[in-house]
Amino acid sequence: MKALLEYGAFRALSGFFGVLPELLARRIGLGLGYLLSFASRSKLELLERHQRRIHGPDTPPKVVRRLARAMSASYGRYWAEVFWAHPRKRQVIADHIDVLDVAKVYVEQDAGRGVIFALPHLGNWEAAGAKADFIRLRVLAAAEALPNERIIDWFTKTREGLGIDVVIARPGAGVTKALVRRLNEGRVVALVADRDLKGTGVEVELFGEKTTMPAGPVALADRTGAALYPVAAYFKAGRGHTVVVGDEIRIPDLPTREERIEAGTRAFGVAVEDMVRKAPEQWHLFQPNWPSDRQ
Repeated sequence: MKALLEYGAFRALSGFFGVLPELLARRIGLGLGYLLSFASRSKLELLERHQRRIHGPDTPPKVVRRLARAMSASYGRYWAEVFWAHPRKRQVIADHIDVLDVAKVYVEQDAGRGVIFALPHLGNWEAAGAKADFIRLRVLAAAEALPNERIIDWFTKTREGLGIDVVIARPGAGVTKALVRRLNEGRVVALVADRDLKGTGVEVELFGEKTTMPAGPVALADRTGAALYPVAAYFKAGRGHTVVVGDEIRIPDLPTREERIEAGTRAFGVAVEDMVRKAPEQWHLFQPNWPSDRQ
């Protein structure tokens, strides 16, 4: 019954936001996200810790709190856009997305080389995938397996309707095979890879404190020879998004695969820092991400 109610809520929100003008949907999302920052003191304190790491320990508490609430508002906008973005709006969504520094990716494509886009949870990463299909870079995205199968199906159909191919990361799904096959065909894979929820990734120093990050994008690049690019999708101040393709992360030529993956993941960690610093309030990191968060 709980799973059915959750699914019903998703469908209801999709129906509600889907009929609204984009401006109104966005403003409602921002407002609800901001209000939710008052719902849990412990959650707000977690966001403040994240923002303090980015901006430094000397940042005034009032500034840190303002940034934490802005972070929550930004996440509300993300969900409003997810519910608003019905497949029939693909062209409208794409028309309001700018993509910067993408020419280097076409060079790799023309050479028949696979491409991996590694993204942090910044802005609206779904919009980046929707735009990719319009610029000859249709992506295969690995998505997290959620407990509710109906919601998984809803997300999958919504993303596919926006031009994003999806493989669900669950046991027996052959995720790695699907990703490797796509890269060996010289095509594009997208992985959101800034959160290591299981704590089994590579140790990195992120914003001055040790934590772990997923090794998946670097491991795939090392295995297939694909080009690895960090990508960020930022909200514009008003409608739309700006997608920025960063410099290729070149995996060092080290003796062992383990050493190469560790070095490449640490390089991706540096790229994540650079991307987040450009819009720290748009980083949708609402989970404990450093060991000290869990203490």
